[in-house]
Amino acid sequence: MTRRKRWFAALLAGLVVAVTGCGSSDASEVRFGYIGDYNGASLLAVAEDQKLWEKHGLTADVSEFTNGPLQIQALGSGDLDFGYIGPGAMWLPASGQAKVVALNTLGNADRVIAQPGITDVAGLRGKTVGVPQGTSGEMILDLALRRAGMTENDVKVVPMDASTIVSALSAKRIDAAGFWYPALDTVKKQVPGLVELAKNSDFAGEMEFPTAFVAGNEVVGTDKARRTAAVLRDAMRYRTANPERTVELTAGLLKKDPAEVRADAANVQVLGVDELDRLTRDGTVRRWLAGMDDYFTRTGQLKRSTGPENYYAGELFTSAGNP
Repeated sequence: MTRRKRWFAALLAGLVVAVTGCGSSDASEVRFGYIGDYNGASLLAVAEDQKLWEKHGLTADVSEFTNGPLQIQALGSGDLDFGYIGPGAMWLPASGQAKVVALNTLGNADRVIAQPGITDVAGLRGKTVGVPQGTSGEMILDLALRRAGMTENDVKVVPMDASTIVSALSAKRIDAAGFWYPALDTVKKQVPGLVELAKNSDFAGEMEFPTAFVAGNEVVGTDKARRTAAVLRDAMRYRTANPERTVELTAGLLKKDPAEVRADAANVQVLGVDELDRLTRDGTVRRWLAGMDDYFTRTGQLKRSTGPENYYAGELFTSAGNP
């Protein structure tokens, strides 16, 4: 190959790389994960209906996941930009694996549920208990056991995903589970007489159970993150002002009966934009997160927290409301 041909070939190769690079790093596309319930999907349903992505110069590619830890993995591998997690997965951003960009709701959907005949948490001793590890289901089970003077060593914990727990409870292959609504509605139809042994509100004042939106560590400092935070703020304002319409939109996105989504929404405390701004600025959110850090450190899931001031991007969320 002559020098001129080698130069021309190198130029073409450079152009191909440049074009390919531009196509693979679209600053306007947001890859967003969610869980198929009211907490995880309501703001995405509103954003789509109200064309909020377009308003802020973005397009959204949304993907459904079964739990928060899987989304944290996808954030770490670069397959997602943003995701949604429940309180049971909050130790993952605390360990430095992602950033919390906004709180969403305070949950009251988690339960320790048992087969008929088991009347209290102490009755779980030696029993088989299914739980999705790293989720709020595991968290509510641990809290309930500790209050009863027990630990997971006193029961036979079987790690299961959410769909397996539904079938295992229905087939009576397990005695109990650390689980949540709305999936529990399905189980209750199949197994009448299931007993609720513990719920989030039993621990009011001791622990809050915030759900949250998270972002990859490399995404937080970008303009995409600021614009996505603005989308979330607009969607929150609409959800607060239009609760019934939000239920309908969420049901449409999830292809569920609105009555089912309405019952699911009844298990959460929605946080509004103005409330979140205030709770962020007065330090309440950081206190909630610090309390969760302490809890996860006690359970051994978290060896050391990076500190809420390092993994909660509160300034990103509050400043996204400025023109």
